[in-house]
Amino acid sequence: MRTRWSLARQLLVLQLTVLCVLAGAGSTFAYLDASRAVNENARDQVRAVASTVADAPTVVNAVATANPSATLQPYAVRVQADTGVDFITIMSPAGIRYTHPNPALIGQHYIGTIEQAQRGQDYTETYTGSLGPSVRTVVPVFGPGHEVVALVAVGIIVAAISAELRERLWPLFGVAGGVVLVGALGGWLISARLRRQTRGVAPDELSNLFEYHEAVLHSVREGVLLVGRDGRIRLCNDGARALLGLDADPVGRELTSLGLPDELAEAFGSAENRAEELHLTDARVLLVSTTAVRAGGRSQGTVVVLRDHTELQTLTGELTTARGLAEALRSQAHEAANRLHTVVSLVEIGKPEQAVEFATAELALAQELTDRVVGAVAEPVLAALLLGKAAEASERGVELTVTPETVIDDVSLGVESRDLVTILGNLIDNGLDAAVRGTGRPAVVVTARSDAEGLLLRVADTGPGVPEDADVFRRGWSTKAEDGHGLGLALVGQAVRRYRGTVEVGRDGGAVFTVRLPRSEADR
Repeated sequence: MRTRWSLARQLLVLQLTVLCVLAGAGSTFAYLDASRAVNENARDQVRAVASTVADAPTVVNAVATANPSATLQPYAVRVQADTGVDFITIMSPAGIRYTHPNPALIGQHYIGTIEQAQRGQDYTETYTGSLGPSVRTVVPVFGPGHEVVALVAVGIIVAAISAELRERLWPLFGVAGGVVLVGALGGWLISARLRRQTRGVAPDELSNLFEYHEAVLHSVREGVLLVGRDGRIRLCNDGARALLGLDADPVGRELTSLGLPDELAEAFGSAENRAEELHLTDARVLLVSTTAVRAGGRSQGTVVVLRDHTELQTLTGELTTARGLAEALRSQAHEAANRLHTVVSLVEIGKPEQAVEFATAELALAQELTDRVVGAVAEPVLAALLLGKAAEASERGVELTVTPETVIDDVSLGVESRDLVTILGNLIDNGLDAAVRGTGRPAVVVTARSDAEGLLLRVADTGPGVPEDADVFRRGWSTKAEDGHGLGLALVGQAVRRYRGTVEVGRDGGAVFTVRLPRSEADR
């Protein structure tokens, strides 16, 4: 089985390879540059010394004597010692040596190229002579008539040049080695840190993990967020963006900049675990679960899971309404049975006139309410809701009055039936509960009216009212001491905001809730 290197190890090997290649290439270029510089320096040096010697009057005067070597040999040795060159050879135009570092070679023919110098031109070359390979320059010595009377050759042997080059390269190689060593140490430290962060995962495994992460994260319907310790969003999937109504990617933004309700933002940033808490946004009912992520004993952030509870909450409200209607029908059936027994008993005791009068009176009262509601409200769901709530109010001993102003003759209100049930149903339920707790005669007054501007819904009760500074549309607010309350008015507020409407809370012996829902542009 082939062993797969981790990303950290591959990065370390790559860094070391690149570092060694760069160090090697740099050293090579530096070596070539140093070699060129040393050779050019040697050529400049021998050219300068040769020209100086050729221009010296001592040389010009000595070559005119019968024994030039007697004067020129000591002179050449002295100049050679002063300038640091390896040899100075003064010769006749034919190439016969007058001087040489090895006196035994004086009088012999010079080994090298002298044709250019014989023609009065300087010439520099690398040549192997009696002292070995050397860089040398041959220049002519001109007499009084500008004729070539002698030649001067000055040279530095290649071994000396190589020694100088090595002296220059040793520090360079030392620096290159130090750079490689420091780079290797830095690469190892980076690799060790990367190994801890990636947990030794190979690149293909890391790629698979990322692909699986992206696939799972963006395919689930639930919203998933990761909130950092600093309150910034570190991760957000498509489901969370849809549930929170976010258009742009919120990653990197602070919670406070997302426009979330305060309670929801507080839940997102909480360091404590929370399980399926119910929260409301402007358009949705969400179940929020949070899990604190800890590492090294410290909180590293919070994982937030969001589930859409809007549809279920709507269905629950509709089911509650249906149950209320069924309970109202059961109550009416029970009451009708009692009335029927009364009528039968009156007939049995021989008072049929009183039986007919009693039966028709009860029927007239019930039919009057039904006729008024059905005749005034063209929306069937709303009419059924009002009749059901009237029956429920009667069962609970509350007088529910539908005002004569209630007229809805336009079916196309631009408001979903379920939202009508949510708004008016919760307001009436809240009014019934408040009226029962009041000190006076329990009563609820309902007005529902449509006009060119939109829909108006008003529910007033004779209950104790609401406090002045109460945030009645906040989830969890309730005047009841029992748990499980405080959601109805919050749902009302949510539905009203969804239709860009307004809701006002008044106080007139009790609580008065007035909702105005404007018509959409398409319905006007």
